[in-house]
Amino acid sequence: MKEKKKLRKSDTAGAHKAKARKAHQIGDRIFVRDFIVDCNVGVYAEEQGITQKVRFSVEALLTPDVFSIDDEMAEVPSYADIIDIIVALARGGHINLVETFAERIAESVLAESRIAAVRVVLEKLERGPARGVDIIRPATKAAAREFGRG
Repeated sequence: MKEKKKLRKSDTAGAHKAKARKAHQIGDRIFVRDFIVDCNVGVYAEEQGITQKVRFSVEALLTPDVFSIDDEMAEVPSYADIIDIIVALARGGHINLVETFAERIAESVLAESRIAAVRVVLEKLERGPARGVDIIRPATKAAAREFGRG
C-alpha cells in the first residue's frame, strides 16, 4: 500500500514540474535594489584615495527553465550572490569609471549560466547630484525589451 502512495506522489510531482515548465515562457527575475556601499571609485583627483557612497541596483533575468519547484535554494540563482559580487568588487581596490564597475558586475553575474541577462545601475551619491550608469548585458534588443528599454 505504501508503494502505491509513493508512486502517486512521485507522479503528481512530475506532473506539477511539467505543468510549471510549460507555464514559464519568459524567465523570472532576481534583484538587489538600493544597496549602498562605500567604494573607491572615480577618475578625478578629489576622488582618489577616498571612499564615496555608491547605490547599486542589479536585476537578473533568469532563463525560462529556471524556477523553484521543490522550494530549494539550489534550484535558482541567489540574490545573495549578487550582493557578494558587489562587495568583493568594492573591496578589490580603486576603479576609475563607474562604467567599468558596472561591466565587472554584469560579467560576474552572467557567469552563472542560469542568468540570461542583467541590468546594472550604479549611482554616485556624494559630491553633487546623483549620477551614474545604467547598462544591460547581454546588450540585445530582447534583453532591452525585458528590462523596459526596448
